[in-house]
Formats: sequence, C-alpha cells, structure tokens
Amino acid sequence: QVHLVESGGGLVQTGGSLRLSCAGSGRTFSNNPMGWFRQAPGKEREFVAAISWSGSYSRYADSLKGRFTISRDNPKNTVYLQMNSLKPEDTAVYFCAARVRDSTFYYTPSSPVEYDDWGQGTQVTVSS
Repeated sequence: QVHLVESGGGLVQTGGSLRLSCAGSGRTFSNNPMGWFRQAPGKEREFVAAISWSGSYSRYADSLKGRFTISRDNPKNTVYLQMNSLKPEDTAVYFCAARVRDSTFYYTPSSPVEYDDWGQGTQVTVSS
C-alpha cells in the first residue's frame, strides 16, 4: 500500500496559479500510474489528470487542457499538478491517487475505480 500526502493547496485569486504536490511513502510508486481528481461541495469526484508510470504519457479532462499540467519525479516519489489561470469553478478538494495493480507503461486511467490508494486531499479555493 502507498501512503499519499497532498500539499500545496490554498486560497488564490482568479487567474492565479498553484502547484500541488503528492508525496508517496511506504513503497515506491515509480511503476504506478498516478492521477489527480477533485471534488467540489455537493458534486461527484471528477477526473483531472493522469500520468503513466513511465511519465511519458498523460491525460487530462477536456475542460482543463492547456491550464493544468501533471508531472512526476520518480526518484522523489512525488507527483505534481501545476494549475494556471485558475477560475472560481476550480474550487474543490484535490486528491491524488495511485494505481497499484499491474499497468502498461502507457496506461493513464481516468476512472476512480482504476486506482487503489488515495490521499486525504488538499483544498483549493479560487476567489472571484
């Protein structure tokens, strides 16, 4: 099992930027696809971005392409989410997730059921 801890959330104005980090411990996740999801009050958890374990492949929610970038540093066991041009509708708790099950080097799952371990989340609030 991977223990995941998110950080980097906070309050930012519209148009601002934040970089979220997700640090893993307990085992290395260099062979695991990683994802970011978010959940706003009263809404279901939604997919944000995913990155293959190789780091060479990534996938984004269509509505976020061009503003968000996912990356990973396997030696540091850390995944990042760079968020630019933030909007009030980006306000949510952001979660990172790891898929522990066997995966191809290019796999970038977008469904929560494809992930096995989750962090506790970090709050991002974008003020108008």
